[in-house]
Amino acid sequence: MKKIFSLTVLCISIFTLAQQVKVPFTGRRSFDIMKGYSGTGTPHYYVDIKNTGDVHFGYVQVNQASGEETKEDINAGKFAPNKVMKVVFKNYEESFMVKLDKDKIYLTDERGNILHLDGCCSARESTDKETCKCESELYK
Repeated sequence: MKKIFSLTVLCISIFTLAQQVKVPFTGRRSFDIMKGYSGTGTPHYYVDIKNTGDVHFGYVQVNQASGEETKEDINAGKFAPNKVMKVVFKNYEESFMVKLDKDKIYLTDERGNILHLDGCCSARESTDKETCKCESELYK
């Protein structure tokens, strides 16, 4: 009986360790993919990766006229390298696909291809779509 119990504990421990995912960082990082619209009252987005591998996305937006603050935080699932994560914010009926690495976040399509959009760069850079890669540094 003692051997069966020890074997069961060993199996559970091995299974638990196999389930753990190496996350690129833990904690909250803010990002600004849509650079062409910065400073216009758009939401300030963040990603928060927990020790468990859960990835939360959220935003805070302050109405510049009234000072009213709107927030939303959603769990987008567990982190996995090169995983495309769907982020769905219900308050503004906004959804987008992203990939994460240690230092950057990328706006992608469903297959993980990084998008190139005018809104992903400044007005000066937007004349050349190749320079409008939809990515952002992750800021502490």
